[in-house]
Amino acid sequence: MEKSILAAFLIFMTAKANAFCGFYVSKADTKLFNEASKVVMVRDGNRTVLTMANDYQGEAKEFATVVPVPTVLEKGQINVAEPALVDRIDAFTAPRLVEYHDPNPCEVMLYNEVAMQKSFGGAPGRAMKKGEGSRKYGVTIEAQYQVGEYDILILSAKESDGLGMWLADNGYKVPTNATKVLESYIKQGMKFFVAKVNLKEHSKLGYSYLRPLQMAYESEKFMLPIRLGMANAKDSQELFVFALTKTGRVETVNYRTVKIPSNMELPPYLKGAEHFKKFYKDMFSTAVRREDNKAVFLEYAWNMSWCDPCAADPLSTEELRKLGVFWVNDGIVPGQPGIPKPMPKRAFGGGAVEAYVTRLHVRYDNKNFPDDLRFQITKDTSNYQGRYVLRHPYKGEATCAEMDNYKKGLKDRQEKEITTLAHLTGWDRNQIEKDANFSSGPAKTDKKDDKWWNRIWN
Repeated sequence: MEKSILAAFLIFMTAKANAFCGFYVSKADTKLFNEASKVVMVRDGNRTVLTMANDYQGEAKEFATVVPVPTVLEKGQINVAEPALVDRIDAFTAPRLVEYHDPNPCEVMLYNEVAMQKSFGGAPGRAMKKGEGSRKYGVTIEAQYQVGEYDILILSAKESDGLGMWLADNGYKVPTNATKVLESYIKQGMKFFVAKVNLKEHSKLGYSYLRPLQMAYESEKFMLPIRLGMANAKDSQELFVFALTKTGRVETVNYRTVKIPSNMELPPYLKGAEHFKKFYKDMFSTAVRREDNKAVFLEYAWNMSWCDPCAADPLSTEELRKLGVFWVNDGIVPGQPGIPKPMPKRAFGGGAVEAYVTRLHVRYDNKNFPDDLRFQITKDTSNYQGRYVLRHPYKGEATCAEMDNYKKGLKDRQEKEITTLAHLTGWDRNQIEKDANFSSGPAKTDKKDDKWWNRIWN
């Protein structure tokens, strides 16, 4: 069964102020979405390092990809990476679920009183030569390389019909509706990065999967070509872009960049992994519809050196280097633009400085996304994340004046949680109330059967 490796490119709570930041309990990573494409884009000035993760499922011999690129790439500008690198940045930036537990209201009242008192005291095929092509097709092979388990060609073309025929005659499956899209790239002077699996090398290396391809280049264009992947697509497609820059958030300039709804308090029953997965998928779909299916969503924007709370450990400097963050540590290898050289081990924890990551999520189709994604680096360095909060009510015994206020506030809070969940997802409110099954407040003790084991097991 043939599926696209990268659909974007391929032809073929807030708790009280004195509470700590909470416990991370679940995440909404790209695995929630079928056949989701993932791209890591490292950008500084005119330099870009692009990592394309494979979601291809099928026989390796059937795999092929064609990616428009702004320039002819040298062999040293092409690399093969490990899928784990993309999985790491996906896990680190994934929208997350966190939980808090309400403290004893009486202890909170006492704490606040003490704090107030203290505050007053102080502060492919046969080998072909470079330049070989065909007058019939108007296609020129600008470069040809073997990189890892891939055979790479860099093509230029004079017209789209010829390029389409050349690709078809050389074993590449071209969508019937791709001609117009190819023509627009040719008019822009773009080249075409073509990759096939070298079965002999793939077998020799012993991989049971296809590793992500990386390319480094210099161009004023900061963009991602998505239209080829939509040439024959009937349904919308999912794309996740992880953009790494020195200092600022990345946004699209030709489509609206909208923040995903965040920092909402939700009923605690969503803690279960399956409940949260369903919530996030339905919430995202609702957000897409409310933006008329024409927006790119910001799910995460943060400096890589820390997180609050962390869905995964920040990427190490070495991992960032392997993704192409060439400004970290010792620069780049002379003669190999943008490709990082091996990084010596360093004795510090946490992530790297000067690495700001933006996670964008877009559901796109031909009708609503007629143009490729074009980006800009902004000066916005504020933190943002898709974050959803569960607050568990206090269930113990307590007798103080603050308890009545807590009970009233709890009832209002639970009502708001139900309303919020229904608004975000479009779920039926009555069903949410049944699923939430809120209690009326702190547990009551039956004085006739006040056994310590009843407090544990009942």
